[in-house]
Amino acid sequence: MKPSPLDPIAYRDIVRRALDEDLGGRTDVTTESTVDRSLRGRGCFRVKADCIVAGLDVAFECFRALEPGAEMIVVKHDGAACRAGALVAAVAATARTLLIGERTALNFLQRMSGVATLTRRFVDAAAGKIVVLDTRKTTPTLRALEKYAVRMGGGTNHRFGLFDAVLIKDNHIAVAGGVTAAVAKARAGNPGLAVEVEADTLAQVDEALAAGAETILVDNMSTPDIREAVRRSGGRAKIEISGGVTLERIPELAATGADFVSAGALTHSAPAIDISFDIDTFA
Repeated sequence: MKPSPLDPIAYRDIVRRALDEDLGGRTDVTTESTVDRSLRGRGCFRVKADCIVAGLDVAFECFRALEPGAEMIVVKHDGAACRAGALVAAVAATARTLLIGERTALNFLQRMSGVATLTRRFVDAAAGKIVVLDTRKTTPTLRALEKYAVRMGGGTNHRFGLFDAVLIKDNHIAVAGGVTAAVAKARAGNPGLAVEVEADTLAQVDEALAAGAETILVDNMSTPDIREAVRRSGGRAKIEISGGVTLERIPELAATGADFVSAGALTHSAPAIDISFDIDTFA
């Protein structure tokens, strides 16, 4: 199934605010004073490491916002595997536009490609035996972009925020008076929404199953306990693994029989991909 695309509404305002942050609401004093207004050029994005590219439309928007007539040339599409040295895209515009938009465009493209690349490593390690999910551990205001990058890496988005799914965590359980009470209150307040419950112990797994939770998030459990949680569920609930999830552990976790594994590292710890932007000018 083709991953869902990124709606321009999700990034246009973000790009404009990022550009304004760089320009200080004024101008690029270096470019304005050293580069002729009429000079045109072409800037080429080239990856300097093997990666999964993601965020090209966001990068392009950095130039369109400055010059609506800027021409975008796509060589590799989002989600494509690229080898080090590969040309992924180019932009034709005035040299001033290319210079002003360069850093902001690279910031988005390097960050999003990093998320997509790390996600692909997790997905490859899972080898189709378990679904790799992201979390809400995203950069504030950039969640839509980072979750899109996860999709480009082959991962699956978990809930987008606090509004679109019920996930009863340890603090909810403590405040609500236990797993059973929390599930009952959640169902009463959110008819039609599936309920997921975090369980720290096998006893909580049993209680969540008895309460009828559709998904149980086994948090920071040992591998033997995860296998036991899967056995006890017997298909009555989906099992999601969370906590202490590393790339190295994915094959081991995938073999437990659990349905999902969620990793905050996909978004909070993905290293940026090194990408260059080289400009050639012409009259």
